[in-house]
Amino acid sequence: MQTTAIIGAGIAGLAAAVRLAVAGHTVDVYEANAGPGGKLSQFSLPGSYRFDFGPSLFTMPQYVDELFELAGEDPRAHFHYTRLPEVCRYWWPDGTRFTAPASTAQLITEAALTFDVPEQAMRDFMDTAARKYTLTGRTFLEKSLHKARTWLDPQVAYAMLKIPGLDLFRSMHDVHEAALKDPRLVQLFDRFATYNGSNPYKAPGLLSMIPHFEHHFGAYLPEGGMYDIATSVYELGKRLGVTYHFNTPVTQICRAGTQVRGIEVGGKEVNYDTVVCNMDVWLAYDRLLPGAKRPRITLQQQKSTSAVIFYWGIDRSFPELGLHNIFFSHDYAREFATLEAGSLSDDVTVYVNISSKYVSGDAPTGHENWFVMVNAPAHTGQDWEQLVSELRAQIIAMLSRELAPARAPGWLAEHIRAERVVTPPDIERLTGSHQGALYGTSSNNRMAAFLRHPNFSRQIGGLYFLGGSVHPGGGVPLCLLSARIVADLMEQAEK
Repeated sequence: MQTTAIIGAGIAGLAAAVRLAVAGHTVDVYEANAGPGGKLSQFSLPGSYRFDFGPSLFTMPQYVDELFELAGEDPRAHFHYTRLPEVCRYWWPDGTRFTAPASTAQLITEAALTFDVPEQAMRDFMDTAARKYTLTGRTFLEKSLHKARTWLDPQVAYAMLKIPGLDLFRSMHDVHEAALKDPRLVQLFDRFATYNGSNPYKAPGLLSMIPHFEHHFGAYLPEGGMYDIATSVYELGKRLGVTYHFNTPVTQICRAGTQVRGIEVGGKEVNYDTVVCNMDVWLAYDRLLPGAKRPRITLQQQKSTSAVIFYWGIDRSFPELGLHNIFFSHDYAREFATLEAGSLSDDVTVYVNISSKYVSGDAPTGHENWFVMVNAPAHTGQDWEQLVSELRAQIIAMLSRELAPARAPGWLAEHIRAERVVTPPDIERLTGSHQGALYGTSSNNRMAAFLRHPNFSRQIGGLYFLGGSVHPGGGVPLCLLSARIVADLMEQAEK
């Protein structure tokens, strides 16, 4: 029986533990924090406000259900979620308001009514997004890009023949502008680049398929909030016999020549047949693999964006706001140019997530829990105290103006009863994400998918990598897919 150590109890590590336990491995998961989830953790603020720490959007729930089904369990007996009737409420500085419906058909109809775009143009755009996903999803998301057998698959060969029509050589923004023209609608679809920490003015147009995930497969919310994803998979692992070691950081991946031997924990070596690393890959090489050859080109890729997040307990309710809300900046191109320069614009786009709209226990009656996020550059030594002070004032002024322009400037501040602020250095410290980059590297060039670190080590046999900093990328669905890819690779290696 194979013995496997998994380093990190983020969602990818939790999912891999389930898959490997089902496959017959004896699995130990080591986590430096006190509990499971990684970025998918939770906390509370005084006044009975509960918050999900990180991801706030749940798509592709079938990837979680699949784990229960593999274990022979009914997912609905252990994990419950609701499909949302709307995806997001959008606000523009010119007064435009738009609530994006959940279904593609409704989105097409209502976008044509709100924006200067023909219904057929919207339909063509969403059809193209679906076609891009159908052609490339299995190639770029569900398989290792670093194994020859992937490229021998006839479906992959067919997809590669279609590359000229997949907009790899145009930016997302250029694709959106050509197809949709209305600047507000272009901005709406440009923002999907931020789902993997990228810049829509640089990221390849292939990524214009991302809206298909939300409007075709749907957007969801787990019954008790996003943390339910982590806890349900963790509990499944326990039922399968996985052993979890919390408050137990791994200090080294041990090798015997070119073969993994185990891990070092608390100054002692523990032997394993295989090791699966769910740590940020940059930090894994830096801290856990002394003397190993670093994949220089891969590790030097441009970092994804990070975030500044304000968690606010608000002492009143706002019926005009939904679960997901976006308040756009005046000049998106300038905002991203400032991010690329390593700073924050004086005119930012603000995302407000309010889980208490659906999860009643997340705030007291008549109150709301606001997760207020702004895209930020990765941490390279900026003065975050000064940047956050200016940003907080900017956000409060903008939201106050948008929500009630007739009231006194900055009136929203009066309703903040509890607060926590998280910056890129905090994200690095709390989640082990190098420089606080939420998704490892960005997708700001057409070769980004191929330059992500593979899900296995080329130089150390028995060592595998998963999570948001390696292939296929960041976000809950892709992290779950990275666990599937690793399990498949390990199964092939055992044959």
